[in-house]
Amino acid sequence: MTSSDEIVLNISIKQQQCELIVTGQSVFKAHVSTALNGAGEKKNSGCTPTGLHTIRACIGAKQPENTVFVGRRPTGEIYTAELGRQFPKRDWILTRIIWLSGLELGKNRLANVDTMQRYIYLHGCPDSLPMGKPLSHGCIRMHNKDLLALFALVSPGTRVMIHE
Repeated sequence: MTSSDEIVLNISIKQQQCELIVTGQSVFKAHVSTALNGAGEKKNSGCTPTGLHTIRACIGAKQPENTVFVGRRPTGEIYTAELGRQFPKRDWILTRIIWLSGLELGKNRLANVDTMQRYIYLHGCPDSLPMGKPLSHGCIRMHNKDLLALFALVSPGTRVMIHE
């Protein structure tokens, strides 16, 4: 893809799906899991923010699949079902992080609605978790193989539209 290509990642909360569109063509589609609390922009709401965003950062490019991240840094752990049983309440952020930043002042940017300051990501999760159902704490979860495929197709600056 060249920089002149129009690239938009479209995330539907209603359909629990993301689709990457490049110059009008769908090049990637996968089921996701958005927030159990629904759509919303307020800080500490546990909701998935809507509106126009940009990818602020793509994190974890050289890490192995199932790498565990805390604070956007690899912990040195690789997720396994056993690790999941040891820490059943942990909100697993695995494999890669695509960190979003809002572009709409007062809706998803700045003040108490800032997507970036809320640390809203597209990220991997245990593959045993279901996709197509809203279950996250605000982020957009993906199965790891889907996230790896998407990660290879996007870069900082890619536009992301999240809608209900």
